[in-house]
Amino acid sequence: MPKNLTTDVLVIGAGPAGSMTAKWAAKKGANVLMIEKRQEIGSPVRCGEGMSKDWFSEVGIKAGRWINVEVEGARIYSPSEKLLEINEKHAGNEVGYVVERDGFDKALAIDAANAGVDVKLKTAATAILKENGKVVGVRAKEFGEPFEIRAPVTIGADGFESQIGRWAGLPTNIALRDMDSCLQYRMTNVDCDVRYCDFYLGKVAPGGYVWIFPKEEGLANVGIGVQVSQIRNPAEARTYLDAWIKNHPAYAKGKTIDVVGGGVSISPPIKQAAADGIMLVGDAARMIDPLTGGGIANGCIAGKICGEVAAEAAAAGTPTKEFFQRYEKGWRARLEEKLYRNWLAKEKLCSLSDETFDKIFDALEGVKLEKLTVHNILKAVHTKYPEVTREFESFL
Repeated sequence: MPKNLTTDVLVIGAGPAGSMTAKWAAKKGANVLMIEKRQEIGSPVRCGEGMSKDWFSEVGIKAGRWINVEVEGARIYSPSEKLLEINEKHAGNEVGYVVERDGFDKALAIDAANAGVDVKLKTAATAILKENGKVVGVRAKEFGEPFEIRAPVTIGADGFESQIGRWAGLPTNIALRDMDSCLQYRMTNVDCDVRYCDFYLGKVAPGGYVWIFPKEEGLANVGIGVQVSQIRNPAEARTYLDAWIKNHPAYAKGKTIDVVGGGVSISPPIKQAAADGIMLVGDAARMIDPLTGGGIANGCIAGKICGEVAAEAAAAGTPTKEFFQRYEKGWRARLEEKLYRNWLAKEKLCSLSDETFDKIFDALEGVKLEKLTVHNILKAVHTKYPEVTREFESFL
């Protein structure tokens, strides 16, 4: 049986948010242990593998061999496949690099380990330890053997299905309309353009979109996200994706060599991400952008804030909900307004007909947007089709 352990900061989950939190806690002087339930960090991949890059310097990431291609921008297609092309600088948090996510996750874990973080693989948290209502660590199993890990600060970075948050009593419940069911094929022998990430909107993907992320010439991730409340069951995502592929000859001739699937939150920001002894970060704290489904950048940005606050709390002996307001205020100041506005926009956009989507694209034809935001798009549409923007007046 493994020995019981103690540490200053315990991070549960070795995804990007977990590794970033662990690294910055260690850089601030804390003793940090990061545990991961899987035997390999980053695998299996559950991601479209596209991300922006303008936030790398903010959290100390350097580009590495995990990059497949650097794209010029995005091409967004309406239901009738009218095209809106935007460059990478203005394309949002899904565009910039297409990467190997397992390699990216491993690189962040290596950075954390090099900063002094101890890492345990094949180690799963099985229950929260509480004393006087305060989280003081977890019960865990390493290779199936039970033991305890005690820490004044516990970080839940255990992803979309976070058990840590639920066990701690934090409000992680989510409505069906705030969940997407996603499926992705890695396909070879396809005619993809490595200069662009492509997105297809409308009823081809109810409440979501189809994406094409090129990995190299002839190889691409072809995926779909559909709003759970708009389909009969999560498996229906495959029906929609297969139908889209069948109707696009450049991909219908392709061969599938890999399949990944899972759920993504498209919810408003979590109301409470911290309690006595515990903080949540990344997907566990519902930091995924509700409009795009992208969560890597937000998780890493919040992770840096979380790690620094965790180290300060451990050093000061004040791992309380009140002290953790430094984290709450920090990540919310950086991310919350955009997350909430994009959730409101998502709520509206999910109700639009294909005809309305086409009108939006028609209105944007020839318009040069300095930055691709909901506000800027609606202003441009309002000039030509004011009736389309009537329900979006709060965004104007």
